[in-house]
Amino acid sequence: MVCASEVPGFLDTLLQDFPAPLGPESPLPWKLPGTVLSQEEVEAELAELAMGFLGSRNAPQPFAAVVTHKAISQLLQTDLSEFKKLPEQEEEEEEEEKALVTLLDAKGLARSFFNWLWEVCSQWQKQVPLAAQAPQRQWLVSIHAIRNTRRKMEDRHVSLPTFSHLFGLSDSMDRAYFAVFDGHGGVDAARYASVHVHANASHQPELLTDPAAALKEAFRRTDEMFLQKAKRERLQSGTTGVCALITGATLHVAWLGDSQVILIQQGQVVKLMEPHKPERQDEKERIEALGGFVSLMDCWRVNGTLAVSRAIGDVFQKPYVSGEADSASRELTGSEDYLLLACDGFFDVVPHQEVSGLVHSHLIRNKGNGLHVAEELVSVARDRGSHDNITVMVIFLRDPQELLEGGAQGTGAARADVGSQDLPTGLLELETNTSQRS
Repeated sequence: MVCASEVPGFLDTLLQDFPAPLGPESPLPWKLPGTVLSQEEVEAELAELAMGFLGSRNAPQPFAAVVTHKAISQLLQTDLSEFKKLPEQEEEEEEEEKALVTLLDAKGLARSFFNWLWEVCSQWQKQVPLAAQAPQRQWLVSIHAIRNTRRKMEDRHVSLPTFSHLFGLSDSMDRAYFAVFDGHGGVDAARYASVHVHANASHQPELLTDPAAALKEAFRRTDEMFLQKAKRERLQSGTTGVCALITGATLHVAWLGDSQVILIQQGQVVKLMEPHKPERQDEKERIEALGGFVSLMDCWRVNGTLAVSRAIGDVFQKPYVSGEADSASRELTGSEDYLLLACDGFFDVVPHQEVSGLVHSHLIRNKGNGLHVAEELVSVARDRGSHDNITVMVIFLRDPQELLEGGAQGTGAARADVGSQDLPTGLLELETNTSQRS
């Protein structure tokens, strides 16, 4: 819960460090995602900059989300044409596509946006709006991510308990969003997805009535947007992804590829999804119907290259590698223990059925403290021979102490299945360990 005294103190410190808006030559307080942004990318990219900046200064997260939304709303009401960049003259066949996308100067936009953020903070220093101090549900989230033996860290993850605050959703529904993205061929697609999927979901009309459908459409639209960027900037990367949106007492998940989410309920594994792999019969038939093929090399691969059949990006493998996500929903009863989201670097070596026992053993040794459970799960995967990037996120749905007292260790047998229906980015290259209450 945000104490009323925290926000004024934070604002006082911020405005001491930044006593005036940025001038034309002042250095920016954040690293830009690139030199240009399309108009459609502006809101999500600026939100990412602001939340990262405010988080690094230990701003209460609900306040950071509300002030970010306010500053972005004010910026977007202004005329952005002064930031418009003319497309460079390139091959004729690209000119028609370039004309459809309005590109804006990222540096100028970011400077203007910081000054709007500064302006809002200055106003709120006098009186903080109640919305920026509103209590929110407390979440215990344990996150650990390592590069492992790979040359680069291409995973990204998102923990956003303040989803509704960040996007100005004025209903009383609590929404929390969590995601893991596992990039390949570079980090660009994973970073892009970690910034844009939840922003795109917030814009879907179905978000209020059918959140699972909104997540599916958010994946599709993010893929479409990234493919445009990939063609402009000659990017070839792709990313799998899985996300969970908890809306009140309902869990919605959506996924592309082989990153996965599982639910543990009273010590038992509840299967929520089926990963997209080329060897799945329906995926193999879909790919072959499009004129592609699936072949066995060291593993099953699409057109002899990718080991996943659905992903954001992979511009040269479309449409065989689909950007259409699957989704599922499940009502929560209050008896659920936790969610676990992870990439294939974890699930390739740790079966679902072992997760509950590993977590329970960790809680016993740590007297019910679950803050570092993700770190232990990552260590188990590495010790079992995973050479891939590994990201694990555990979202506790009940107090870990309560899980111990209930003695729910479980055997790992699945109790229920939910089939698919027709779930801070920019992290360090080496290792990330984030355990948080927010």
